[in-house]
Amino acid sequence: MSSVPPTLQHELALAAAGGHRFIGAADEVGRGSLAGPVSVGYVVIDPAAVPELPGVRDSKLLSDAVRHELVPVIKSWAAAWGVGHASAAEIDALGLVPALRLAGYRAATAAHRVQQADAVLLDGNLDWLSATVQPTLLDSLVPGFGEPEDIDGLLIPVRTLIKGDLLALSIAAASVLAKVERDDLMDGYDRDYPAYGWIQNKGYGTTAHRAGILAHGASEYHRKTWQLTPKSPGTTSKAKGEGRTP
Repeated sequence: MSSVPPTLQHELALAAAGGHRFIGAADEVGRGSLAGPVSVGYVVIDPAAVPELPGVRDSKLLSDAVRHELVPVIKSWAAAWGVGHASAAEIDALGLVPALRLAGYRAATAAHRVQQADAVLLDGNLDWLSATVQPTLLDSLVPGFGEPEDIDGLLIPVRTLIKGDLLALSIAAASVLAKVERDDLMDGYDRDYPAYGWIQNKGYGTTAHRAGILAHGASEYHRKTWQLTPKSPGTTSKAKGEGRTP
């Protein structure tokens, strides 16, 4: 576990730089999985008003039991929160980055019904959360143009932060919410499809998981456009999906 806990430094800096009050934070889990959704956790906080949150770290540094204990603490701490998912079928249909955006938009939409954020901190170096098309004056002049269902991402400022889940407390909190909810989903899917070992691997490309796919084929929860089984000897094409252990 990292010896330096995440702080509110980056949230306070973003709020001060933009004259914002409420800061959103987002992190994803499941990006490299072979099965199951990609999931995004999202919290909204007033960084000038919330306390530090002892024990919260990047979700990967915490045990499953500790993560579950922290979920109600995080939900009470945040002004608003949400978790959004994009299914394996949506990943196949849209591609990974648009699916991430969809999951993040779903998470933020749920949170913003309670408290709208003024700007967002996003883990990583790629902004996959902002809307791909910004509204124009035409949106307000032409009926049906630029309807809410046409928006595919956030329209507020998004700032990326490399290793944000280690540095920013709000991103770490969002990562815990996302991992707990996604892991619980995978445990539930395992009851219907026990051959893949999802309780252990959460859908990532372990040897046992790939062996299950070879023996039983792909399930409805697998990302069928990804390289699910080992390539034949001599094959050099790059796999579209990369599996890693959780």
